[in-house]
Amino acid sequence: MKFIKPVVFLVCLLPAAWITWAFFSGRLGANPIREAEIQTGLWTLRFLAIALAVTPVRRVMHWNVLAKYRRMLGLFTFFYACVHLSLWFVDWWFDWPAMWDEIVKHKFILMGMLTFLILVPLAITSTNGWIKRLGKTWTKIHRLVYVAAITGTIHYLWGLSSKEGSAPTFPIIYLGIFAVLLGYRVYDNLRKRRQQRPAAA
Repeated sequence: MKFIKPVVFLVCLLPAAWITWAFFSGRLGANPIREAEIQTGLWTLRFLAIALAVTPVRRVMHWNVLAKYRRMLGLFTFFYACVHLSLWFVDWWFDWPAMWDEIVKHKFILMGMLTFLILVPLAITSTNGWIKRLGKTWTKIHRLVYVAAITGTIHYLWGLSSKEGSAPTFPIIYLGIFAVLLGYRVYDNLRKRRQQRPAAA
């Protein structure tokens, strides 16, 4: 079933293809760059949620084959984050002083930058070579993905709040999803420790 992986890869590209088509066909409203920026940010969170859901679904449903796609999903998360950030640069026409003022002025932009900086080392160390070099440290580093999930959702929540004047409920759904996924991992680790104690005794 080697054809499945290329199919998953193409499916992951569909949101980018749709956003590109909508951009050039004039379907993204009066400010297409800003709308494309929002859409790629949303897909960053969605792919992050899907990537984090792989392990719980694999263990609960015993679908071990899903482990083969976790790295790809994580890298697509970083891909959409890069496009999201690049569109923000384009939206400001690479006016570095003005962009720096925005980062300092608006805490949701600062939180977004922090999220991107967390994702960078995760993407760089996603190769087999880095896994071998880092050993157990690799697992500790990649636990930062949970921090990125929280900061990314806060970035989205604060961003919408600053524009709408109130806290919207939609980003809170993402926060709830990430809380469930993180809670499952905490529960699973506690369960494993309890199982190991009688064996050690």
